[in-house]
Amino acid sequence: MNPDSTTRFRSVGAILLAAAFAPILPAQAPASREGAYALQQAEKERAGQPPKPDRAEEIIRRLQKIFLLDPSGFFPAFESVYQGGGLTLGGGYRKFFGDNTFWQVKGLYSLSNYKLAEGAVVSKDHWNGRLSLRSRLGWRDATQVAYYGIGMQSKPEDRANYRFQETYAEGAAVFRPRRWIPIQGSLAYEHWNTLEGQGGDPSIETRYNAQTAPGLGSEPSYIHSRVSGGIDWRQSPGYTRRGGLYEAAYHDYHDSTGPYSFSKLDLEVIQHLPLLRETWVLAARGRMESIVDGNVPYFMLPSLGSGSTLRAYSSYRFRDRNSLLFNTEFRWIPSMGLDMAIFYDVGKVAPTRGQLDFKGMKSDVGIGARFHGPFATPIRIDLAVGNEGWRLVLSGGPIF
Repeated sequence: MNPDSTTRFRSVGAILLAAAFAPILPAQAPASREGAYALQQAEKERAGQPPKPDRAEEIIRRLQKIFLLDPSGFFPAFESVYQGGGLTLGGGYRKFFGDNTFWQVKGLYSLSNYKLAEGAVVSKDHWNGRLSLRSRLGWRDATQVAYYGIGMQSKPEDRANYRFQETYAEGAAVFRPRRWIPIQGSLAYEHWNTLEGQGGDPSIETRYNAQTAPGLGSEPSYIHSRVSGGIDWRQSPGYTRRGGLYEAAYHDYHDSTGPYSFSKLDLEVIQHLPLLRETWVLAARGRMESIVDGNVPYFMLPSLGSGSTLRAYSSYRFRDRNSLLFNTEFRWIPSMGLDMAIFYDVGKVAPTRGQLDFKGMKSDVGIGARFHGPFATPIRIDLAVGNEGWRLVLSGGPIF
């Protein structure tokens, strides 16, 4: 089989099987010694020519450039405006003005009328790859965010909706004294404006008050500082089959206009264990979020329930001052660019850290598919079931 054909077969996962069987097919013998010599010469000429990508290869390369890299020019954007916003479409424009520095603008809109407009400047891999910088300015509008009350005893029928509009400006830096030791810091201004909820459920002020929804009607303006450190030896945060992350992050939210200042501690452990030369992977995550002190408005309480936490439960299904979450996945790779997974999620929220035990936890199980490249996961699909029914998750990005 000539190199040109081999390249084409390898570029398209769907016909790999045909390429595997091709060498065992019987070949026709040349009619004469001159015919054999002519055939050898033709093969040499073809071998000396660089292989030309076929249409399938070209499509794959374009998709990788759009979704897995940071190309200049216009690009599609399918990320979420805010959890629970539904299917989201959008796009942006990016312009490089240095080898690793670019500015970009993007806009997103969801079927639930969620909206996001953001501009950013990113400058990566300075000081021999040790330092990366980022700044961004944006506005977000989430029209029907769910609130079910506080604690694990809330019921699905307790749902009410609220709307918020957030204006934010942030500067952030990541410093790596070693490639596997990320130290991150950021400083941001965040203004939250809460409004009457939209959608098919009642607005929050018709069901809850300041006792059952702390900070109801408040409009805090935060100076938000964050610092984190850890060990990260994954291949990439967007897609990996081995390695792990151990990280601690501390947040300080100073309300410059009211009484809702607080601090929060996040702890996260992620581990990927490859099996049989990475054909199978056992992946696990443990995460704790805890309010250290202060008064927290209801819309900033730690929560569980979403496509990235408890997947069989609706977004923000459970809220309280502390949360504990565990995710486990058994993944296998049936074909190039596709991973399948069986998963189990379990977690709970509680008013104090001492109550973050294994009693009364909510759980779910399910199966999923991940469409990925070498370093990113553009599409993730999960089907999960818990004691409140089935839920289908369509997300851009890995769960962890």
